[in-house]
Amino acid sequence: MADEVTSTESTISEKSLFAQRFRGYFPVVVDVETAGFNAQTDALLEIAASMLTLNEQTGEFSIDESIYFNIEPFEGANLEPSALAFTGIDPTHPLRGNVQEAHALKEMFKLIRKKMKAAGCQRAVMVAHNAAFDLGFLNAAIERCNIKRSPFHPFVSFDTTTLSGLAYGQTVLAKACEAAELEFDNNEAHSALYDTEKTAELFCKIVNKWKNLGGWPLS
Repeated sequence: MADEVTSTESTISEKSLFAQRFRGYFPVVVDVETAGFNAQTDALLEIAASMLTLNEQTGEFSIDESIYFNIEPFEGANLEPSALAFTGIDPTHPLRGNVQEAHALKEMFKLIRKKMKAAGCQRAVMVAHNAAFDLGFLNAAIERCNIKRSPFHPFVSFDTTTLSGLAYGQTVLAKACEAAELEFDNNEAHSALYDTEKTAELFCKIVNKWKNLGGWPLS
């Protein structure tokens, strides 16, 4: 028994600090912009993901690299006029540089796997604001594209709506950023890239604040 405990402690100590922080999960901050609320029928229009890095000297997280795509609506996709008016996205604009869902997901997953491996993590976990919405659209796109291996856990997620409600008493992204003393430009909101990076900044601020208040790493 003693040998087993020693072996387990040795394995844990050999893991990177990043891999230890979230039980081997690699958090990836994601935002999607869509043409409605139904992940099965409504078009995915934009997707962005921000990878994080950990300063092993200070134990604090920050944004490492982001990736972003404008998506061509899948064949037969529903485009709700009210959703398009809300986001201000014109899916047919010739300068959007749309790509197919499969291309966007494969390129995004390639970068995630590279960063995940470098961090010593085994699986990605989505971080998002109202994460169930973004994860639902991501999973639906993965199924449509017949992608057999996704780096993401299919149902585990970290929701900054809940975290910011706990940390700052705010659940709206713009208000949570304001409470966290992070800049937020409402004119830039509802761009997947902008919202992803703001959500990433908010997540890092909360995680780092918890550490500075005496949380992880536990002694």
